[in-house]
Amino acid sequence: MTEVLTPPRIVVQALAPAWQAAAEQWAQRLGLPLGEGDADFALQLGDDGLQLLQLGPDSPGPVRVDFLEGSAAHRRQFGGGAGQMIAKAVGIQQGVRPHVLDATAGLGKDAFVLATLGCEMDLTERQPIIAALLEDGLARAAGDFEVGAIVARMRLLQGNSIERMTAWEGEAPQVIYLDPMFPHREKSALVKKEMRLFRPLVGDDLDAPALLEAALKLASHRVVVKRPRKAPIIEGGKPSYSLEGKSSRYDIYPLKSLKG
Repeated sequence: MTEVLTPPRIVVQALAPAWQAAAEQWAQRLGLPLGEGDADFALQLGDDGLQLLQLGPDSPGPVRVDFLEGSAAHRRQFGGGAGQMIAKAVGIQQGVRPHVLDATAGLGKDAFVLATLGCEMDLTERQPIIAALLEDGLARAAGDFEVGAIVARMRLLQGNSIERMTAWEGEAPQVIYLDPMFPHREKSALVKKEMRLFRPLVGDDLDAPALLEAALKLASHRVVVKRPRKAPIIEGGKPSYSLEGKSSRYDIYPLKSLKG
C-alpha cells in the first residue's frame, strides 16, 4: 500500500499533430482525459518519447526514461562495471550473473545497470504512469544497436509487485531487488527531480514489510533492499549484512550461496 493524500489530476497531451493518435491510445490505456484541461500533471508524447510534466510555476521540468543518453549512458560507459556496490549487493562475481526481479522498478535505472552487466532482469512497477514511462523508454532503446542488446534482457511486468510475487509461475528469480519509496523528511524532499515529481503520484511505500515478506518467500538465493544510508531496516526479517555508501546502503538477506 502506498500513501497518496489527494489523487493528482493528470491529462495526456500530444506535443505535435503526428503524435495525436498515439496520445489517444495512451489516454485510453491509462484511463486519463486527453487535451489541456485543469490538471496538476501532463503526460506528454512527442519526438523525444513519453514524458511526465508537473504543471505550474514550481515545476522541476519533464521526466522521461532515456537509456540512450544522459546519466544512463554515462553510467553504462564509466560506472565502474562489476565493482559497483549494486553489483556486489546482488551477487555478481566471476561466472555469476543472477536472474534478478526488480520489484520496485521505477524508471528502471538500477535494472539497466544490472542488465548492462549481463543479468537477466524482470521488472515490476505498480504505478501505471511510471510503468508507461518505463515501457516507452524500453521500446525506444530496443532499436539501438548497442543498447538494444541490453534492454532485451529487461522484461517489464505490469501490476502489483506483491501480488505478482505471491502468484509467481515458473522458475523463481535468484535475486529480488527492492527499493521502496522511503517516508521523506522535508529537508531532503526536493533533492531529486524524479522524487519530487513522483511523490504526489506514489506516496510512501507503507507496505514495505509485506513487500519484503513476499520477496523472501519467492527468491531462491537472496533479497537485496536499497535504503537511505541512515534509514531503519524494513520491519520483518533482519539482514545478515549491509553494504554502505555515501547516501544509501544495501541490506542483504542471503538464502543460498550464488555459484557459477
